[in-house]
Amino acid sequence: MEQLALISIVIILGLGIFSQWFAWRIQWPSIVIMSIAGLLIGPIFGLIDPSAGLGGLYSPLISLSVAIILFEGSSSLDVREIKDISKSVFRIVTWGVLLAWIGGSLAAYYIAGLKIEVAFIIGGLFVVTGPTVIIPMLRQAKLKPRIAAVLKWEGIIVDPAGPMLALLAYQVSRVLTNEDISFNYLTNYFIGALIAIVLGIVIGLLIGWMSDKGLFPEYLKSPIILSFVLITFTVSEVVMHETGMLAVTVLGLTLGWTKKYVSSIGNIGHVIENISVILTSTVFILLTASLTRETIAEVFTWPIISFVLVMLFIVRPLSIWLATINTELTMAEKTLASWIAPRGIVALTVSGYFANILMDDGYEGAALLTALTFALVFITVCAHGFSIGPIAKKLKLASDAPPGVLIVGASSFSIALADALKNMDIPVLISDSSYGRLFPAISLGIETHHGEILSEHAQFNLDLTPYETILVMTGDAAYNALVSQSYVPEFGYNNTFSLVVDTNRTKNQRDLPMARKAHLLFDEEASFKDLNKKVNTGYSIQPTEIPDEKSINLQELDVQGIPLFIKRDETIEFATLKQTAKIEKDDQLFVLSEH
Repeated sequence: MEQLALISIVIILGLGIFSQWFAWRIQWPSIVIMSIAGLLIGPIFGLIDPSAGLGGLYSPLISLSVAIILFEGSSSLDVREIKDISKSVFRIVTWGVLLAWIGGSLAAYYIAGLKIEVAFIIGGLFVVTGPTVIIPMLRQAKLKPRIAAVLKWEGIIVDPAGPMLALLAYQVSRVLTNEDISFNYLTNYFIGALIAIVLGIVIGLLIGWMSDKGLFPEYLKSPIILSFVLITFTVSEVVMHETGMLAVTVLGLTLGWTKKYVSSIGNIGHVIENISVILTSTVFILLTASLTRETIAEVFTWPIISFVLVMLFIVRPLSIWLATINTELTMAEKTLASWIAPRGIVALTVSGYFANILMDDGYEGAALLTALTFALVFITVCAHGFSIGPIAKKLKLASDAPPGVLIVGASSFSIALADALKNMDIPVLISDSSYGRLFPAISLGIETHHGEILSEHAQFNLDLTPYETILVMTGDAAYNALVSQSYVPEFGYNNTFSLVVDTNRTKNQRDLPMARKAHLLFDEEASFKDLNKKVNTGYSIQPTEIPDEKSINLQELDVQGIPLFIKRDETIEFATLKQTAKIEKDDQLFVLSEH
């Protein structure tokens, strides 16, 4: 039994991460690949039955994973993201949720054929559009910040609200259908919800205070906070089932608020985000692999398909359009928000819980909840995952330009480089705190940002959607290192590069590990001072001839000048000290030379 559990866990973990990677390679929504993988190893080929292999660990493992995922999402929220759309977000997570609850319940009653009590329970649950599915979609579609913030905030705030609404509907139905239970029974529900909120706030403030006082070392910070998250979730669940998600969401929001006052709290975000990625893929495969063939067969019945179509094309659009009347959102933003509402892990896990208790209570049709939920989850994930990019581009809410370049530091060389990229129709932006240094770039028609790139104002007001690569090229080595480190989470290590400041330091780079050289621009003869001197004395950026061969390594070329970048179709690959780039037959190599 132990070996079976071990094999199941390892296979599911490995398959989950492989699914994420494969989805990235083929540019598909990761949730779609994970769903297919789970179905293949579970109900289709019967290779693994996670619920049997993990036994009593199955439900707690999923619950704790969902708690961490919700905490990670809510702790990343910042009210400055929605300063121009706060009215819209508030309307969507209040009136929008209420309208979606009513509409989804009526659809479940009249179309899916569920009893009215069961319909309102499942209708409450289906208001969720959780971070486990919406955030990967936003990342892939490269939406503009405003609409991305609306969808992200809705997903994270409403995720715990769905189970709470379902639980409220269940409690009310018990009061109305059981003469032995009075309306005072509902008091326990509201007390449990209040305890969850208070617990989340208190634990969040406690963590912030402990971190500010330095009561735990840096290397233990993430483990300690994760421990608090799990404790908060468990305590709240013990008080009242299904309130744990509310507690950890409030805990995350509280910690996100304390970041403004306790800077060290922000350092844990990247670690927990990585854990959340692993858990998301693992839990989704666990859930889909645990489905039975009978459940899959039920998905293709006409009442269920009709219900899903009504949810997609009537309930969601109506709830968004009515809730956002006279708000800041444009017609295009309302249109996209009214379409994008994928359901995910929370809907699947909580519907299983309610299906069990409703069947125990003798409700007819409760067994249909699992099939109904999976149909809505899988169809919305596929429909919205594949369509969000094209629709967003059609509505001009996403970048359809080639991957762009953000350059930090305006100088003679960086402006010349930006001008060369602009002439190739590559989006480029130069950021500098000095208007005087930016003026030559402005006169050339290059996009500029006047301000401190490390400031919070830049973080929340600078639209980085069009840019995939950052080049840090100021004359201050320490500042370059700080900016590079700060923007690695945004751009990734493979797309973050910096320029060495002086020649003497450049020549000492031979002893650096190859991994570090891969992030230092150009070659050993290139430095901030030398490159600017060359540009100021007549050197220019231009293409150079390369041998007519199918493929050749950059370091094997004998070129006149300093290799800067390779243009490959609509993408740019910058030369680094590592010099492992390959030049293919139709590529262009651009160098800095005096000819």
